[in-house]
Amino acid sequence: MEDSGEGEERRSNWAELTNVCLIDIFSRLTPENRWNSAMSVCKSWLEACKDPTLNTVVNLEPRFESTEDSPGLWTPEFERRVDAMLRSIVEWSDGSLKEIRVRHCSDFSLSFAAERCTGLEILSIMSSARVTDECMSRVAFNCPKLTELDVSYCHEISHESLALIGKSCPNLKTLRRNLMNWLDPSQYTEIVPLDYLNACPQDGDSEAAAIGKYMPNLKHLEIRFSKITVNGINFICQGCPSLEYLDVSGCANVTGGDIDIAVENLKNLEVIKKVNYYIPRMAVHLERYGHWSLYDARFQMDNFRI
Repeated sequence: MEDSGEGEERRSNWAELTNVCLIDIFSRLTPENRWNSAMSVCKSWLEACKDPTLNTVVNLEPRFESTEDSPGLWTPEFERRVDAMLRSIVEWSDGSLKEIRVRHCSDFSLSFAAERCTGLEILSIMSSARVTDECMSRVAFNCPKLTELDVSYCHEISHESLALIGKSCPNLKTLRRNLMNWLDPSQYTEIVPLDYLNACPQDGDSEAAAIGKYMPNLKHLEIRFSKITVNGINFICQGCPSLEYLDVSGCANVTGGDIDIAVENLKNLEVIKKVNYYIPRMAVHLERYGHWSLYDARFQMDNFRI
């Protein structure tokens, strides 16, 4: 059995570690491990975890990706937790935050981040139901170094925000503006609030026009399940000649032929994901899609999942 004096010595050695040593050790931990473990040990460890060099990135995506979506994630209570975490990291970063990847945040925390972290380069706020155009205008004016933006499933953000971001952030290379599958919304029932689900942005062509006009340097674009038409596809392909990756899967208002024609002049295009949605299984849809052979040009038959 270990001598009590030796145990005390070991504990005191840990307690006497310098702040520089603690920061070096904690830099090897994931943010989640720092939050859930190291920060709760003692005051000196808590202060070390707050060092700006450990808070240049906030990435909660791995946690969200490993967690099944549930109604609890769409509640005001969960949103307040995300907001509190983001605001804390912004304060600790002392303005050095470069990357934010969260979900379910609101204007409350994102405006705070935009005003204090003007060197922000990556912003991903998927499924943030209460982030609005007003907040995104602050992001546009305060964070001109943005190179990557993900505003998927953010229904309160409109084409006006996309235009402002494009005007203010000339180095933007990646945009993700995916929408929920409105062709078969049954997968979201009892998870996403119905009023929010019904508020899905309708004017895909206005968003496409903003992208094509103000984001000429885009290389990666995702607009899954957008209600874009052939006019919108043409706006994008004419205004974004450097595109290398284009995902328009689920865009039911355009055909594969429309897309093939539009992308002809995109010389750098390496990957294109076209319309590949499936027939809903619900019986209510059977009559509508009963004569599926009439729709060869619009539906990619080889990708149907019956």
